[in-house]
Parts: sequence; C-alpha cells; structure tokens
Amino acid sequence: MKQAKGEFEVKLLPQTDERAIPLFGRMTIDKVFRGDLEGTSQGQMISTGTTVSNSAGYVAIERVEGRLNGKKGAFALQHNAIMNKGEGSLNVIVVPDSGTDELTGLTGKLNIIRKDGKHFYEFDYELPA
Repeated sequence: MKQAKGEFEVKLLPQTDERAIPLFGRMTIDKVFRGDLEGTSQGQMISTGTTVSNSAGYVAIERVEGRLNGKKGAFALQHNAIMNKGEGSLNVIVVPDSGTDELTGLTGKLNIIRKDGKHFYEFDYELPA
C-alpha cells in the first residue's frame, strides 16, 4: 500500500431547490489538492442535521482529476460521515473501477484531517503493477 499526503482547499456552495426539506442541505464541492496529489475535484454533498446539537450526517461523491505521485488520471471518491453528539466518523473511499488513464485500477481510502483551520489529506492507495 502506498500513501500520498498533502493539503487541500475546499469551497462548498449551497444548492437550492424549489422543494425544501426540513433539516436537509445540498451543496456543490470544489477542491484544489496540493502535495502528492496535485489536482482539482468537483462533487455534490447531501447532508442532514438533527434536533440534537452536534449530531448530523452527510454523503458525497466527488470526481478528482490530476496527478497522484506523478501518475495522471481521474477517479471518484465516495464520502459517508456522521457526527454523533460531537463524535465524528468519516469514511472516504475510491469508487471501484472509477480510475482512468494511469490511475486505472486505483483502490484506496482517503483520510481528511482538519488542523488550525486548514484541511489536509492522507491517502492510502494501491495501483495494479
């Protein structure tokens, strides 16, 4: 298993619908990755809050394009996260068979780290030989 590390910037923009659902939100995701993964991504997130403070959940899909440790291509990431009274759990995995070009066959899991108001990633991945 290989690992890529770096920093990313994220911009979330609310999407609005004519039909509002209480406690639900929908956002677009735009990211710029730096470090071992150099590139950009775009995606969508659906989230829900609850009537209990610090409890929520979200799911998202994003498509990343760029270079991973020098290999060019694109791939998709799937997010699944919950916050249970302030205790978070996040799972971000590569969508199977979503890798293209030199990233064909990519598998892995991306960990997001927030520190001092910045976003960092650690990406454990494998590519076929």
